Amino acid sequence: MGLIKTIGRTPFVQKGLGLAAYGYLNLVRRTNRFVAVPAEPDALLDATGPCIAAMWHGQHMMISFMKRPHDRISTIISKSPDGNINTYALERMGVRVMRASGARGRAVRDAKAKGGAEGLRAMVRALKNGETVCFSADVPKVSRICDAGIIMLARFSGRPILPVAVVTSRHIRFKSWDRACLGLPFGRGAMVFGEPIVVPREVEPELVDSLRARVQTELNRVHDHAYTLVGRADRVGNPA
Repeated sequence: MGLIKTIGRTPFVQKGLGLAAYGYLNLVRRTNRFVAVPAEPDALLDATGPCIAAMWHGQHMMISFMKRPHDRISTIISKSPDGNINTYALERMGVRVMRASGARGRAVRDAKAKGGAEGLRAMVRALKNGETVCFSADVPKVSRICDAGIIMLARFSGRPILPVAVVTSRHIRFKSWDRACLGLPFGRGAMVFGEPIVVPREVEPELVDSLRARVQTELNRVHDHAYTLVGRADRVGNPA
């Protein structure tokens, strides 16, 4: 096991795994028949402009499918061996990767949380430069509970939160903390875009919790709708 872990940390192997992941995701994208809600999402995406594309961790593997050829999209990936693999795959799919910890509630309350603060600043810069930022909304290691970090990102950047779900009818769901879902080829797919949520610059603490609950509810709704469209009874609030 030690040798396997060591080999898996080498840049050559990580790049190979990343390229394999890229090839696999392209296969999934090409071989599933996708529908979108709204049916013509360009008007919504253009009106929303650079936004925070909110997703649930574990449902994030196909989020790059929402990218149109002219869109500029970025995301945060941790500085870890697994993060290196994800970076190789996402960059090949046209997503710009920023290497830092994600912005979580603690990052905006605790100045010592340097990694999270670094990630928050990087995402705010990306949004102000016209990029859409993909961001998993969960509390760290707590599935399907929205963290305040995404609210702070919207507050500081002035950009709206757009809940997004991308699912396939055929998939594998892992028994991980985030119940990660890997799409399979040759099925049906759905991309559902929710209602944009705007966070005011001056926001009271009680409103932060209300907005956090609103994002959580909307993320659950778009995922449930997406799974219904592909004929699955999956519900993101419960294991499939």
